[in-house]
This record gives sequence, C-alpha cells and structure tokens, in this order.
Amino acid sequence: MKIIIAILIFSAIILFHELGHFLLAKRAGIKVNEFSLGMGPKLFGVRKGETFYCVKLLPFGGACMMEGEDQESKNERAFNNKSVWARISVVVAGPIFNFILAFLLSIIIISIAGYDSTTIHGLIENYPVAESGVEVGDKIVKINNERVYVGREVDLFLQLNPGESFDLTYERDGERNTVTIDPKKDEESGRYYAGFRGLTLREKGNVWDVIKYSMLEVRYWIKTTYKSIAMLFTGKVSVKDLSGPVGIVDVIGDTYEQSKSVSVLYVFISMINMAILLTANLGVMNLLPLPALDGGRLVFLIFEAITKRRVPEKIEGTIHFAGLMLLLALMVFVMGNDIYKIIMH
Repeated sequence: MKIIIAILIFSAIILFHELGHFLLAKRAGIKVNEFSLGMGPKLFGVRKGETFYCVKLLPFGGACMMEGEDQESKNERAFNNKSVWARISVVVAGPIFNFILAFLLSIIIISIAGYDSTTIHGLIENYPVAESGVEVGDKIVKINNERVYVGREVDLFLQLNPGESFDLTYERDGERNTVTIDPKKDEESGRYYAGFRGLTLREKGNVWDVIKYSMLEVRYWIKTTYKSIAMLFTGKVSVKDLSGPVGIVDVIGDTYEQSKSVSVLYVFISMINMAILLTANLGVMNLLPLPALDGGRLVFLIFEAITKRRVPEKIEGTIHFAGLMLLLALMVFVMGNDIYKIIMH
C-alpha cells in the first residue's frame, strides 16, 4: 500500500510539472509530439491530434516532448523557431506549476489543520528566552536580521545551529525589541535549548489567513530546499545524505505507517504534507542553473534574450547531454546509497 501511495504522489507531482510545460507550449503554438508519465519503455498510450499521450514503465519521471526542442526542425511550430520569450515561458512553467501545486495543497492542509504562526505559545522557566524578558503572546519577527513568518523557521534555525547565540527580534503591542539569546545545554540530554515551548502549534484563522499562510508555507519549503542545497556546497551535509526516489518512497512508507495508527485524516494530512515538500523541492531543483534541467535551459535563453545571439544548437545540445549523463550517474549513486541505508537500517 505504501509503495502505491508513493507512486501516486510522485506521479501527480511530475504530471503537474509537465502539464505546466505542455499548457504553455500549446499556448505558444508549439507542436507537442509526446506527453508522457514515467520513463523507459511505453506501457500504453493514445494519440489525440498531433500528441501521443502515454504511460511508461518506470513511474519516476515524465516528459513533454516538443518538436525541435533538442534538434533542428524546419517546422514553424518547432520549439526553437519560437521567440525567446515564448521559449522562456514554456521552460519556466514546469517549476512554477510545482509551486502552484504546493500552494493549492497548502490551502487544503491549513484549512483542515491550521497554520503555525511565530506567536510564542509557551516558555520554559529558567531558560534563556524566558530570562531575556520575552513573554507568551509576543510574536517573533526576525532571527539574526532574517525575517521569519512561521514557527517552523525558528525551529529549523535552532536545529541547524545548536548552541549558537542569536539575536531575536520580537513584537509586542506594535513595538519591536531585540535580545540576544545564548541557548542553554541540558546536561541530561546533551542538547541545547533556547526555551521555547509549542513553537509549531497550529492555529485556525479566516479565509485570508488560509491564503496568506498557504503562500508562506510554499515560501518555507522553497527556503528550506535552498538552505539544504547551500549546506551541501558548504560541506555541512554530504552527497551520501541525499535521497533519491527509493529513499523518498521509504520515507513516505514510514510516514504512512506511523500515521495510520492515529487516524485516516492524519494519514491524509501527512501525505499531503509530504507532497508539498516534494513538489516545492522539485520546483527549486529544476530551477538550478545546471545542464539538462529547466534552470540550465533558462541560462541559455536568458543569454539569448540579453545578447540577441543564440548559442549554436549543437553546442547547447552537447552541454545538456553531458549534464544529463552526470545527473543519471548521480541518480544511480544516490539510489544505491538509498538501498544500502534501507538494508543497513
């Protein structure tokens, strides 16, 4: 059951991403030869008009294959024969649709479970935050001059920077104050605590609150993804810590198993939360300026828009192909690492 749920979540996210490319391609008058879900050999499909819609064997992936996208074509409706701005709109549509999906799913979650604001719900006595003069009901505005909007941002900062001093800006009755917090070590657990209690408690609000915090939910996951990527480049995490499809299926499975013992509603909320994380993550990753990704294609298109000169298709195609090979090699490594971690767990 958990594998089926994972495949359904993956499929929905990828389908929505490719739908973005597809709809903007159709709007720009570009000929779409194939719209597929999955990778590898075709399982089944149907042709409607000029486009072949199909499902492939491996459920991890998908494609919107356009005429003249990776090769020369004299067809006036080919991708490469359209204006640079039309091509940019098609390429960027996939990631944007991922963020739209994350927003729509966030509306569902926040309508049901509420949102986590930065209002302080509780404090632990004799710990730094309580001793600094901060009170229950105050609203956290910034940490080290970085604006925060949801309680999990504060929680994430404390997890990523254990024991580090930080400046906390809070708001009370319209006035802002800043204090310096030195987390205190708990001798029994060995962990550092600032002294917050219930940072991620959820509150219910009106329709505007739902829309507002749904947008902030998407912002949180985009920000978290970028921070994770930055940690990879700074060495705080290694490539071995990455998870591919196998690892993600395992995480979804574990989340499902833990949730089903509570209630069906909790399973639903947990799976939607997982989908929000994954679709926001996919949107960010695809915007990275790496060959073969949407972000890599955007680099060439932006260069063309600025200089009015197009990079020769053979050169661009070679670069994207090389990038694709490297990404596939990374995927194989990550998949092997996922399997190893599952076996050794």
